[in-house]
Amino acid sequence: MKKFSNSGVTLLPLLLLLAIFFLTPSFVWAEQLKIGVILAETGPASFLGGPEARSLRMLESEINTSGGINGNQITLIFRDSAGSPEKAVSFARQLIEEERVFAIIGPSTSGETLKIKKICENAGVILISCASAELIVKPVTPYVFKTAPTDSFAAQQIFMTMQKMSISRIAIVTGNTGFGKAGKDQMVKIAPDYGITIVENETYDKDATDLTSLAAKIKANPEVQAVVNWSIVPAQSIIAKNIRQLKWDVPIFQSHGFANIKYVEAAGAAAEGIIFPASRLMIADSLPNGPQKDFLMKYKTDYEKKYGERVSTFGGHAYDAMLIIKKAIETAGPNPEKIRKAIETMKGFFGTAGEFNFTPEDHCGLGIDAFTMLTVKNGQFALLNKE
Repeated sequence: MKKFSNSGVTLLPLLLLLAIFFLTPSFVWAEQLKIGVILAETGPASFLGGPEARSLRMLESEINTSGGINGNQITLIFRDSAGSPEKAVSFARQLIEEERVFAIIGPSTSGETLKIKKICENAGVILISCASAELIVKPVTPYVFKTAPTDSFAAQQIFMTMQKMSISRIAIVTGNTGFGKAGKDQMVKIAPDYGITIVENETYDKDATDLTSLAAKIKANPEVQAVVNWSIVPAQSIIAKNIRQLKWDVPIFQSHGFANIKYVEAAGAAAEGIIFPASRLMIADSLPNGPQKDFLMKYKTDYEKKYGERVSTFGGHAYDAMLIIKKAIETAGPNPEKIRKAIETMKGFFGTAGEFNFTPEDHCGLGIDAFTMLTVKNGQFALLNKE
């Protein structure tokens, strides 16, 4: 058998040495910062995933144009889950096994995230979810983080506002998604702490196009003083319209899943006066001058100029995730485990959602002050009360 050689020296040992060098994780990640992205760019949750994906594409271009991270270019590998947990699982495995990403940003929804968190954990791949369910990070697992404020904080903000309005007996209606179920569980658990009784508790289909019968059912209960509609799907706008079509002037509260002006536009006049928790990004223009306003206005201005649409908190969650990874790499270098530890110990990092202070016991890093209470006034978002 003929041996490949050069000046009588067999090349096989050299080739093996080169293969080992080029295939070691530290070398691959140092040269190719490959990050997977699983978002619902299409489908019912596209109001979440669309802004998230656009925010990341904008940020990817900005980072690479300015020299990358520590001199290395980043490559974001996008997969559109359309909000399907099954697709999210398939894409997570593909990104990990075939693309060899060291981190995944997303998914957009809690249900998808809960399906893939174990896959990422077992593979030692960092997952930074854009969804809000507390179950994503409780119990804490080493590789799983999230950038959306926790749903329990949103429920607490709603109930504190109700206390100020002397509301104590409520109806809750939730979409039949992972986000809706998690929110319902939190409200049922927390309501007694605020002296609030849930007298109606209903779930609606995420694909519903008319919820008049549901609205009529809860209206028929004379004890209902307010309605909380907890959802991320377009149907959340429909139930608000149906309530107002029944000439029912009940206070309507929404979850933080309402923080996209498109939901206001879909509800039309019925959105006026709706109360909900959201990040200060939604009212960045009216904030006092300072570093927080400057940061939020940069993202808002860049996004709206590039895409010709209003910014949303959802896009901000993906934007924050990428900036957190960027800061961790700048601090710790390209080693995946060091990046993970850098995220876990990151303090005082300001993102669109607020100030992140991660710890080994807290992989969300945001406090209840990440939310402020907003309302819809003249078709626009506005502070419910001056801070």
